[in-house]
Amino acid sequence: MAEIELYNVDGSEEGKIQLPSIFSSEYRKDLVQRAILSEQSLSYQPQGHFVLAGMQTTAAYIGRMATYRTGRHMGIAIRPRQKLGGGAMGEVRRIPSSRKGKRAHPHMVEKKIVERINAKEYRKAMQSAIGGTSVVSLVKARSTLPEAKKLPIVIDDKIESIKKTKDLVKFIEKMNLKADLEKSEKPRLRSNSRRSRKRIFRKSILFVVKDDSALGKAGRNIPGVDVCQVDKLKVSLLAPGAIPRITVWSKGAIEAVEGAVEKAKL
Repeated sequence: MAEIELYNVDGSEEGKIQLPSIFSSEYRKDLVQRAILSEQSLSYQPQGHFVLAGMQTTAAYIGRMATYRTGRHMGIAIRPRQKLGGGAMGEVRRIPSSRKGKRAHPHMVEKKIVERINAKEYRKAMQSAIGGTSVVSLVKARSTLPEAKKLPIVIDDKIESIKKTKDLVKFIEKMNLKADLEKSEKPRLRSNSRRSRKRIFRKSILFVVKDDSALGKAGRNIPGVDVCQVDKLKVSLLAPGAIPRITVWSKGAIEAVEGAVEKAKL
């Protein structure tokens, strides 16, 4: 097993720590992409349609052989038409090609929208994503890293006791990661004429902790920063868009990561 520097909350090196073998896993982008798509499909909302949509009308199909309201010998199509007073025929209704008619192919609630993935395959994708976060060339494709920075970044467990956002920002500055954080301050606006604008923040730093600590509240107000417990890790958090991000691990999370991956499931 390889060794990596262990830092304290002041940003100075405290010693060395043995890295689990999972960090040497080969990064497979195809496997990571498949796991991400499977995770995203769980958030899709089933869509359906109103059973009587387009059918709540007086229109009815009379047929060709009836003696009235058929449209025969009148030069008009024999279609379901509204029943007006005095036996008159109105506009065509009910059929998909008519105005206010029903849809030709409505959404079906029974449609399968979840993309399943095998448990072993998902765990392999998780291992691959964790291994990718330790490769500098892969992380640099997304993030801004100092030249001499080695990955992964491991911090003493005291980092989980940080309660204030300003203290977490100071720690990020001490670790020379402020440049990557600044790239996430301005959101990208996705606009559409049919809906309001949506602000999308770029993903920056991921903090992985062992326990549910105050660090989660300190990091949620910083754009682009995510805080996650090691036993709740997802592939999409480690590598958004199948590109690994800067990941800061607490010492306890590093020690528990292999056990958490063995139990991981979607």
